[in-house]
Amino acid sequence: MSYTPELNIKYSGTLRRIAWAYEIPMTRAIEGLFDYASKFIDSKKVCDACRDRSFCEQCPFNHNGQSSQMS
Repeated sequence: MSYTPELNIKYSGTLRRIAWAYEIPMTRAIEGLFDYASKFIDSKKVCDACRDRSFCEQCPFNHNGQSSQMS
């Protein structure tokens, strides 16, 4: 991955507490949050704004079975 954002103290602390509550590592907690959020975020908006079509097949916002061959 070319860019990894750093969390500020508020969000790092929040993530840590979620991880503690579920007794999982913070990396798994944030993955779960992304999976959960992807169910509620407008997939069309995300796909329309996407700048990396090589990820379509694994993307949780891809509900249409679109492949990376999209232009």
